Amino acid sequence: MELRDFLALAQILVSALLIVLVLMQVRGTGFGAALGGQDYSFRTRRGMQRSLHRLTIVVVIIFLAISAGSVAAS
Repeated sequence: MELRDFLALAQILVSALLIVLVLMQVRGTGFGAALGGQDYSFRTRRGMQRSLHRLTIVVVIIFLAISAGSVAAS
């Protein structure tokens, strides 16, 4: 297995994890919010929400690093 193959597999796994993390954070953003429903996006993050938000940022940074590495390896 070459480095390029390893980076491609890692990128797929990290992107799947990133999708799951983003979907876990989405709340109250349904069709009603698009039509002028109430928006509670300005609340502070506490507890699990804060941890999930920070983990998402870390996973995004890892994804970007893997993407840059795969471009450099090709």
